[in-house]
Amino acid sequence: MPSAKPLHLIGQAGKLSGVSAANIRFYEKEGLLQAGARTANSYRGYTDGEVHQLRFIRLCRAMDMSLDEVRTLLNLDL
Repeated sequence: MPSAKPLHLIGQAGKLSGVSAANIRFYEKEGLLQAGARTANSYRGYTDGEVHQLRFIRLCRAMDMSLDEVRTLLNLDL
């Protein structure tokens, strides 16, 4: 039986990525990040891939890239 990949709660995802929970919600609202899947108790859950994407967004923003520039780069990775 395959085991499900563990999901990180928003606080854990924030600590792992260096992005605050408020910014994670903002990036979701802006379409830079898919809204986290909901766990059984309705908390947002984030995969390791989504945490990696948050790190990428944080690094782009640290280089003063606009949200549109970050969005363009994320779309190139499809």
